[in-house]
Amino acid sequence: MDWARDLKDWPLNHLSRRIRHRPHDWHVQETGKGATILLLHGAGATTHSWRDVIPTLATHHHVVAVDLPGHGFTRPGSRNRFGLAKTSEDIAELCAAQGWQPSAIVGHSAGGAVALDLSTRLTTPDGGPPRLVGINAALDRFEGVASWLFPALAKMLALNPLTSYAFAMGGARPDRARNVIRSTGSNLSDEALGYYARLLSDREHIDGTLQMMANWNTDALWDKMAEIDTPCLLITGECDKAVPPEVSTRAARELPQGRVHQLSGLGHLAHEEDPDALSGLILDFCDATGR
Repeated sequence: MDWARDLKDWPLNHLSRRIRHRPHDWHVQETGKGATILLLHGAGATTHSWRDVIPTLATHHHVVAVDLPGHGFTRPGSRNRFGLAKTSEDIAELCAAQGWQPSAIVGHSAGGAVALDLSTRLTTPDGGPPRLVGINAALDRFEGVASWLFPALAKMLALNPLTSYAFAMGGARPDRARNVIRSTGSNLSDEALGYYARLLSDREHIDGTLQMMANWNTDALWDKMAEIDTPCLLITGECDKAVPPEVSTRAARELPQGRVHQLSGLGHLAHEEDPDALSGLILDFCDATGR
């Protein structure tokens, strides 16, 4: 996404700023006062996915939302930093440089996996680990054939310079965005679909998403899950077709303080379908933990 061309009518653009911190040129939206909540979107999305959540959270908290490397307005400085652990490391260093000590990290889909890993790297102002809220968190391992086929396919697509052109051809088409979103089990407004249509037509954003997929592996995260002793709320949408709710159920059994809350009638983009419900759950969870 082009800063000069696209930011002017992007959701909550008045909260946007750029932060140059190696290795990336980050896009961040920041607002509110109080304990910090860090928001991490999923693969293929941007901070726009939190547009109806941020204002509610900011009435009680300092809220920071970040575009992941290669997504939206965050320009990647290295193509070798797209893996889960490396993304987590880079966000941890960004937080340290900015003086952010999140009391809670909220991540959607792939952002949920990054958030869980990040909770082992950051501390709250009182020295403890930040709380974790995962929304349809993409925590699953690849099993069987998928363990080699999916990463190989993603790498093949990511290495082909024509792939992002092919995905972006045709411009911002609402019908294509509608089909993609419906395939996740979610139904969004025409306005929301318009944002995704623009993202699906942006070559650099598509390339960043493919690079993230090509380097995605949660095995190391699962291996240390039993040691992540921080309260974790894993929220699932019963209609999610992208990340089955069973993934969160299985993860909650591994996490010492993990629990699952399922929302009926919502799909993968539950926080965009019902932002009031999700905002309420996040605030209740933060208040219940005393941070």
